[in-house]
Amino acid sequence: MFHTAFFIFAPMKYTRLTQQQLEELHLEFINFLATQSITGEEWSAFNKDIPEVSDHVLFVFSDLFMEGVLIRVEYLENISERHMHLFYLTEKEMKLFSVKVLNPEIDLRTELGFSWFKRNFQSDFVEYLTAVKAYTNDKNQDKFELIQQGAVITKGQLYQWFEQIME
Repeated sequence: MFHTAFFIFAPMKYTRLTQQQLEELHLEFINFLATQSITGEEWSAFNKDIPEVSDHVLFVFSDLFMEGVLIRVEYLENISERHMHLFYLTEKEMKLFSVKVLNPEIDLRTELGFSWFKRNFQSDFVEYLTAVKAYTNDKNQDKFELIQQGAVITKGQLYQWFEQIME
């Protein structure tokens, strides 16, 4: 009925998008299928008769989508109970502002804890560290690993605030 020889089965670079993400990207996925010359009828047949091919197509789409997102990411934040790791991802390197709150009663993930931090950011209960690290051979993989470790993509307002107060 159809040929699968044109598919190159390479390992996934990132992670497969969730069902919810795929539903939100429905139009983008349809366009992707069209660029691969896969009709709706063929897609249905793949899903029914050759699920490993449809899985592979989803993996390829997921990787392409993630690559497109990661290439545009400039700021990441990873905030835990008493730590903030704020990343600025420049063209050549990753810059980090790291904050450690020494007050065991504070949780930076809460509104109350973050308000405490904003009032006390210059106190002895807060430690700072800055660092710069070069990317490995794969800048987007480096960004993805930070996301896998809990970082979220942001517009960088918190990082930029720190940049201003540290000057």
